[in-house]
Amino acid sequence: MPTLTPTITPEGLQTLVQLADQAGQAIMEIYERETPLQQQQKSDSSPLTEADLAANAILVAGLIAHWPHIPVLSEENINQFGPQDQPPLYWAVDPLDGTKEFIKRNGEFTVNVALVASGEPQIGVVGAPAQGLMYVGCTGTHWQGAPLARKRSAAGWVDIRVSGHAPGSSASANGDTHPPAERPLRVAMSRSHPSPELAAWLAPWGAIEARDVGSSLKFCLVAEGAVDVYPRLGPTCIWDTAAGHALVAAAGGRVCQMDGTPLRYATPAQTLNPFFVVWSAIENNL
Repeated sequence: MPTLTPTITPEGLQTLVQLADQAGQAIMEIYERETPLQQQQKSDSSPLTEADLAANAILVAGLIAHWPHIPVLSEENINQFGPQDQPPLYWAVDPLDGTKEFIKRNGEFTVNVALVASGEPQIGVVGAPAQGLMYVGCTGTHWQGAPLARKRSAAGWVDIRVSGHAPGSSASANGDTHPPAERPLRVAMSRSHPSPELAAWLAPWGAIEARDVGSSLKFCLVAEGAVDVYPRLGPTCIWDTAAGHALVAAAGGRVCQMDGTPLRYATPAQTLNPFFVVWSAIENNL
């Protein structure tokens, strides 16, 4: 059996950022064409474009070249994992998260790359090429360095941190209501996937400030303290969330299922996530 690469070094992280940048550049070359975007439908009725495939080719080839012993789970590749496989390390890749936003040309799409170790996302890179942004989050035993959460814009790299806002003292899972917060709860919500379940979850909070955003940018907003919470009561897959999850964790937040247990990704053949909430504080009640 080959020995798995035990850690990702700071130099390795820079390689991941470069791969995400290259994938973003390929996406933007297609995005900025004047001709209509060509698309087709996958078996689950979700859209697939030339940009998804171009970014996927760059990311998968790059990851395999630099870390040949770490398997890759990508939305645009056939899932090679067995039903019970629980690999100690694997990459989770969404080469173009928010394809619907890409087709709408609203700029709210991302490139997601995560390293998952024993079911826990420990390194996450999220690029938003149309917005000129890059986010990285690193923590855990497979990151060779101090935990970090950073954002790159035209002004350069800066450290980011969650807001730390943790309202509430009762559990929504059992139907209890929440006491009023000291200020409106700032909530990131999916632009393309609203749900009645989400409306019901939000109702007890009272005053909220809602922000509709596409793709994994919702995780980024929590990580940088721009919003306090991102509840997702709708379908997502491992590749949609693992990179943003690692970023939020590195920035001081947490991602948990509706009962408060951590969201995990131990079995990559089972790609569908349960419903979850992204919180801007480690300690809070759901």
